Amino acid sequence: MTPRPSPGQVLRVGDRVQYDGRELAVIGLSATMVRLRDDAGREEVIAASQLQSGPGFAVVGARPVARLQGLGLLAHVPAEPLAAARWWEQHLVEVETGTPPAGPASAPQPQYDPDRTSVQQREQAKLEELAAAGMVVSLRTLKRRRSAYARSGLLGLVDQRAIRDTTPTGRADPRLVNAIRVALREQTAISSGTRSRLRRRVEALLVQEHGAGVVPLPSQATFYRLVAVLDDGGHAFGSAATRRSLANRPDGPFGSVTALRPGELVQIDTTPLDVMALLDEGVPARVELTLLVDVATRSICSGLLRPHGTKAVDAALLLARALVPEQLRPGWPEALRMKASRLPHADLGAVDNRLAEAAAKPVITPETIVCDRGAVFLSQTFTAACARLGISLQPAHPRTPTDKGIVERTFSSINTLFCQFVAGYTGRDVTRRGADVDAATVWSLAELQDLFDQWVLAGWQPRPHDGLRHPELPRSALSPNEMYSVLVASAGYLPLALTGDDYLELLPVCWRKITATGLRIGSLTYDSAGLNPLRGQLSGHTAHRGQWPIHHDPYDLSQVWLRTPDASWIEIPWIHRARVLEPFADFTLRQVRKTLSERNSGEHDELEVSAALTALLSRAGDGPGDTSPAGKTGRRAAAKTRAAAAETATQRRPGSQLRTDDPPDDEIVDDSPEPAVVVPFGLFDAHAEARRIW
Repeated sequence: MTPRPSPGQVLRVGDRVQYDGRELAVIGLSATMVRLRDDAGREEVIAASQLQSGPGFAVVGARPVARLQGLGLLAHVPAEPLAAARWWEQHLVEVETGTPPAGPASAPQPQYDPDRTSVQQREQAKLEELAAAGMVVSLRTLKRRRSAYARSGLLGLVDQRAIRDTTPTGRADPRLVNAIRVALREQTAISSGTRSRLRRRVEALLVQEHGAGVVPLPSQATFYRLVAVLDDGGHAFGSAATRRSLANRPDGPFGSVTALRPGELVQIDTTPLDVMALLDEGVPARVELTLLVDVATRSICSGLLRPHGTKAVDAALLLARALVPEQLRPGWPEALRMKASRLPHADLGAVDNRLAEAAAKPVITPETIVCDRGAVFLSQTFTAACARLGISLQPAHPRTPTDKGIVERTFSSINTLFCQFVAGYTGRDVTRRGADVDAATVWSLAELQDLFDQWVLAGWQPRPHDGLRHPELPRSALSPNEMYSVLVASAGYLPLALTGDDYLELLPVCWRKITATGLRIGSLTYDSAGLNPLRGQLSGHTAHRGQWPIHHDPYDLSQVWLRTPDASWIEIPWIHRARVLEPFADFTLRQVRKTLSERNSGEHDELEVSAALTALLSRAGDGPGDTSPAGKTGRRAAAKTRAAAAETATQRRPGSQLRTDDPPDDEIVDDSPEPAVVVPFGLFDAHAEARRIW
C-alpha cells in the first residue's frame, strides 16, 4: 500500500519529496532537521528550511493547496459566480484527495480512494457522477478546471466574465494608443488647444510612422473617449500652467522635510496679489506680496506689499521686519496684543519691556531660508544680508515649486481668507474679475499693508492649521501661535533686534571712487563736505581697485551712504536734492529720462533732469491731469516711488553714528521728530524659561 499523502503542506514521515532533481523518502524528522533516503538506500540529513527553499522542492502526491494570489478579489466576485466556483472546488478536491474539503472526516469513497485508484480513474468516476446528476461535462473541461484550480485556486474557477480586468483602452489599436500618448506629451510645452487639434496631430503622427491609411482613426466620439482615458487628469486641454506643473512632478514617491524648531527652515517667495491698491496719485495698480513663512509653526514671519517690481532691498527689508517684534499700532484692537494670545508673553516681556506693547506674533530668527532662483533672492544684496545675519540661503531646484510648497500654499490661503474680502479684489484670473475693479479700489498701499498686518495677527496666527499637530495631541489642530509656544519650550528662542546701522548694511552696494567733485552713480552726482578727508584716497579694498562701498536705496536716490574706516556713516546727498523735495526711485528716473528723450535727442544735464523730476512729482501730487498713456505711465512711476519710499523712510537715517557735514540749507526746513533711541534685545533662554511656562 502506498503511503497516504499528507494533507496540505504538512511534511510527515513516509512522504516522498522532489528535491534537486531527485525523489527522496522522508524517514525521520527531528526538530528542524529532516532525514531523507533515496532509492539506492543512501541517507542524508538536511535542514527543513534548506529543503523547502531548494530547487524543485515538492511533496509527491500531496493535496494541492490553493494559491493565495488573488484571494482579495473574491470579496468583489458576485454571489452567483462565487457559489458556482465553490461547487466546482468540492468536486475537484475530491478527485485530487479522495474527500471534499468541506466534507466529514471519513474514509474516501472507493472510487476516489487514492490508495486504490489512479487519477484517470478518479476523473472518470467524477464524470459519471456528474452525468448521473444531470450535468454532462467533458473530460477536457474537467482537466481544464483542475489546471485552473492548481494555478489560481478558487479564483481560477470563477467565471472570468464576472471579474474581467480589461485594459483602459479596450480593443483600440496599440499603434493608435501610442500616437495619442505622444501627442498628449507634446501638449505640455505648447498653448492649450482643443481635441480636434489633437486629432489632426495624431493623424499626422500615424501617417508619418506607418504610412497613409495603414492605421485608421476611429469615429470622433470613440477618439474623444479614448483621449479622455489616456489624459486622465493631465489637463491637456485645460490650464497650461497646471499642465506644466504636473509634468514637473517627480516620478518617485513624494517626501517631506520636517522642521522641529522655529526658524529651522523658513520659505520666502513673491507673488502678485489678487488685490488692486490706489497709489498716491490715485492710479489703481496690482501689488506684489513678498512673504516669509516658518515651516515648523506656519507663522507668517513678515509680509511686505510693494508695487509691481519687487527689489532685492525689499527682501532685505522683509528680513529686518521679521527680526523685530510687531508693535501694536494706534487704532488696532487690544485683542491683538501679545498678552492676549497663547504666546508666552510674560516671560518674553521680561526680556524687553517693548514687548509689553507688542502684537501677538512671535519673532522668529531664520536659520535656513529656501527661495526660488529669481534675481531678487539671488542678488548680492539679499545673499549678503543673509550672510551677515548668519542665515543659510538654500535655492530651490529649477522648476520645482514643491521645494517651497508651504509658502506657495500660504499664498493660496491668503487669497481665500483675506483678499476676496478686500475692496479691489480682482479674482484669480480675468474670467473671475468684476465689471469695474478699478472703481472699487479704495485702499492705498499703506492702508492695504496695515489691513494685511492686522489680518495676520487676527486671522492667521490664532487660526488652527490642519498641518500643525503635536504628538501628544494628534487629534487637535494647533494654531501657529500655539505651535510656537509648544516648540519654543524645547528648541530655544533668540530675538534679534536690528539697529539703523543694520538696515543701512542691508542696502545694495556699489563701488565708486571719491573724486574732487564727489562720486557718480549712474548719471547722478553725489557730494558732501564729509567726503573732504577721503577725496582721492584709496579705500584699501584691493579686490575693488581701492574704490569705496556706497550703500544706496533704490526707492530713494536722493542720497547715498558711505561707511568710513572708523565705522561711522556719512550721508551723501544728490547735488540737486534741494530742488526735489520728495524721494524718487530708479524707475522714476528712467521715466523722466524717457520723457526727455522723446522731446529731443542728445545728453541731458542733471539740472534739466532735476527740473523734469520736480514737475513729474508735482503733477503726481496734484492729481491726474494728463490722461495720455505717457502721462499715466509717469504718474504710475511716481506713485510707486511714493508708496515704496514711505515704508523705507522709517527704517533709514538711524540715530546711531550717522554723520553729515553739509551746511544747513535755508530753503529746507526739517521739522521731523528726533529719532527714537534703539533699545537692544536681551537673550532669551527658552530652556530655562520653559520650566516656568510649562
